[in-house]
Amino acid sequence: MLIKGADIVGKGRQDVLVRDGRVVEVGAVSAKDAAAKDAEVVDADGLVLLPGLVDLHTHLREPGREDAETVLSGTRAAAKGGYTAVCAMANSYPVADTAGVVEQVAALGRAAGYADVQPIGAVSVGLEGKRLAEIGAMAQSAAQVRMFSDDGHCVHDPVLMRRALEYVKTFGGLIAQHAEEPRLTEGAQMNEGAVSAELGLPGWPSVAEEAIIARDVLLAEYTGARVHFCHVSTARSVEIIREAKARGAKVTAEVCPHHLLLTDEAARSYDPVYKVNPPLRREADVEVLRAALAEGVIDAVATDHAPHAPQDKECEWAAARPGMLGLETALSISVLALGGPAAVDWDVLAERTSRTPARIAGLEAHGRDPQPGAEANFTLVDPSATWTVVPEGLASLSRNTPYAGMELPVTVQATFLRGRATVLNGKIAEETSE
Repeated sequence: MLIKGADIVGKGRQDVLVRDGRVVEVGAVSAKDAAAKDAEVVDADGLVLLPGLVDLHTHLREPGREDAETVLSGTRAAAKGGYTAVCAMANSYPVADTAGVVEQVAALGRAAGYADVQPIGAVSVGLEGKRLAEIGAMAQSAAQVRMFSDDGHCVHDPVLMRRALEYVKTFGGLIAQHAEEPRLTEGAQMNEGAVSAELGLPGWPSVAEEAIIARDVLLAEYTGARVHFCHVSTARSVEIIREAKARGAKVTAEVCPHHLLLTDEAARSYDPVYKVNPPLRREADVEVLRAALAEGVIDAVATDHAPHAPQDKECEWAAARPGMLGLETALSISVLALGGPAAVDWDVLAERTSRTPARIAGLEAHGRDPQPGAEANFTLVDPSATWTVVPEGLASLSRNTPYAGMELPVTVQATFLRGRATVLNGKIAEETSE
């Protein structure tokens, strides 16, 4: 395959020659060259080439909730969004707390063939926060798990958190913490503030997130282990993480697209599509999160892609499950958060959506700009195009997107996984499994 004239991470147009799933040459390559003989030519004039996006936080729902999503449908959505690798959270049914379950998820990803699926193992058995899961067995399994998280539940017991950190440190793993002090959020429905008071919905205080982040920063420093903070949502959380990094703590953090764009004002509609955990925050928090992402205090954009079946969302607010779709819209919203298509620094965007997430997850074949010998995991995007979000047109099995009807910038024109097109001309390639 010969990709002609792509603007590589916004640094200038070059050609990229790919053979047997790896980059052979980068530069000026003619289709008449001997090296490019019989190559399929992909015209990338006007398109930006990014390393394939990597998502640290995806809910694929399989096994157990295949009515909401499957590994196949979720990775198709990922490919359509420009992703070549996703990290699958552990809160499936059964929970991914054993070697058998994480190996099943990894195998389903290989069979689907649309994106590499790296399972995230549970920290505690059944996500119950009482005793450690089979962390060592999952790490030594065929899935080679390196990230562990009880996402959806906080590892709130400091003793359990300490033991988990000490355990994963022995093999270079990390704990991805869902920062929420549960005793401060009992019955909470949305961000605690003026809007929750007006609507009469129980508030979710920002300190519930910040208190756990502060505690776990100290535990990370004490143990010398790595902690990754999931879906950071408040300005004070950013400051705690900034201070921790300045001291040399081994901490990283992600922010979700919806926390970069939407605010608690959306709850005025009482539409459960806007119910998410952690909740949508104030405009002041959104502004700080955007600045922290651009600066690098927040390391990565992660989707927290949370598909739900209709019965779990099309109900009254209090009964609805939290979460929203993210894989197919994340790139566009990241571009908006970093200044819009005319002003975005594509190199910074690549760092936050691909390179750094790949390093955090230990996915060495991903998050790499095209260079000879590297796996050809790329996405081609049109920076001048726009698209309108139509829920029925999404690849996910679920429809719970908060962006329905919204016009967003930047379209994914092609996604390549080891040189094979999973998306071409903006459409999913139907035959991708080997």
